[in-house]
Amino acid sequence: MTFDPSAYGRHAADVYDEAYAHLDPTAAVERLASLADGGPVCEFGVGTGRLALPLVARGVPVSGIEGSPEMAEGLRAKPGGDAVELAVGDFAATRVPGEFTLVVLAFNTVFALPDQAAQVACFRNAAAHLRPGGRFVIEAWVPDPGAFRAGSALRPVRVTENEVLLEAALLHPAEQRMTTTKIRLTDTGVRLLPANHRYAWPAELDLMAELAGMRREHRWADWTGQPFTDDSRTHVSVYRRPEST
Repeated sequence: MTFDPSAYGRHAADVYDEAYAHLDPTAAVERLASLADGGPVCEFGVGTGRLALPLVARGVPVSGIEGSPEMAEGLRAKPGGDAVELAVGDFAATRVPGEFTLVVLAFNTVFALPDQAAQVACFRNAAAHLRPGGRFVIEAWVPDPGAFRAGSALRPVRVTENEVLLEAALLHPAEQRMTTTKIRLTDTGVRLLPANHRYAWPAELDLMAELAGMRREHRWADWTGQPFTDDSRTHVSVYRRPEST
């Protein structure tokens, strides 16, 4: 499958911050700062800096890889954005200089990669960025094919007086793919924000970590550290590179 890491940003960069302004990064930033233990962080899919900029404000050095030049421009234009060492490219393969105590891939972005091979390459790229003993953190939803009826689903993501955000999706289970588009309705009109996914269950991500030479250290239901259970619809998983080989 042809993969263009810049495609999402071309559609969404100008409204991304507004569309996701309801997401509070506080718990994620607290958790990431603790896991980084003062060391440098590299964020894959850094976007416009929702997590990176609060980390920088706390004194944590941050580098980032972003597939979309438009999203990268949005980050650079913000106060503190020039403090993030930024590379534009596919985070499954692109390298930034240095070694890091923490690599983070948040907000389901691992599923933006088009297939299992690209996701395995991403894990290996994360491990290559880590110091011995460093951690790779992924935030993702837990796949729920049962939420689809006849292979399709339409769900509300956010409903307010000023905005309705919907997600329409078609399921392709043979390839673990979802064709998805978010529909944002405001008083200024309609915007379509396509963001297709190659989903993977938590156990599959664990195996990808093993292939990259890392082991799972933690799995929580969310950034606050709630236990991961049968009913959890999201997870935050922490993988660690060995201290020595």
